[in-house]
Formats: sequence, C-alpha cells, structure tokens
Amino acid sequence: MPSLTAAIALAVIAVLCYAALCAASPLGSCRKCGGFGFKVRQNRRGRIIRGRECRRCHGYGQRIRVGRHLYNVATRLHREGTR
Repeated sequence: MPSLTAAIALAVIAVLCYAALCAASPLGSCRKCGGFGFKVRQNRRGRIIRGRECRRCHGYGQRIRVGRHLYNVATRLHREGTR
C-alpha cells in the first residue's frame, strides 16, 4: 500500500509540474524541424543551405504543447456552453 500511495503522489506531482510548464511556456520547439522552421539541407558542394518551410509548424519553429491545447479546448467548450 505505501508504494501505491507514493506512486499516486508522484503522478500528481508530475501532472502539476507539467501544468505549470504549460502555463509558463505554452509553446515548445517543433519536433520535425528542431525549432528552425525549415529543413536544413546540403547542396552539391556540401554547404549547408536552407530547405523548404516546415509543414508541421508552417515555418514558425514552434508548436503548441498538448496540455495547453487541452486547456484551450476546455476553455472554448466552457465559453461556448455558457453563452
């Protein structure tokens, strides 16, 4: 039983820390382009050049976090339901 209580407490602490992270920094770097906003390529000579704009983040290099997205959906649902 003590291990179950400790596991629940640890899970609650992890959720609270993630909620604080989403509140403080709602955007994270894009996983596909690494936060650059474009794909880094090499030309024939081996020089690094800028590639196409990232399709996932549309060239911004940032994405909205899952927790922040869920918060936005819940807020929008509540706002539309109380009108």
